[in-house]
Amino acid sequence: MRRPALRLVALLLLAPVLAVVLITTLLLLGVEPHWVFLPGFVVKSRLEALGIHVPKPVGVLTTAVVWWAIIVAVWLALRRLWRGAA
Repeated sequence: MRRPALRLVALLLLAPVLAVVLITTLLLLGVEPHWVFLPGFVVKSRLEALGIHVPKPVGVLTTAVVWWAIIVAVWLALRRLWRGAA
């Protein structure tokens, strides 16, 4: 395992910041908020359908976590491709 500290910084600091920047950029480029925050809307509506009242920040946090997971998945896929090419 090479550079575990760098990997940890990328996963826990860089990826969440990149997720927030990506969400902000999408909103600034005119993407409708419903599409940007779709994962949060889905989770919030499912919880409310179960009778659990959740505040809006739960939806926003869910959206950020989903975008973070997408960024991490792409990063891991690219690392695997780069290692396969080397």
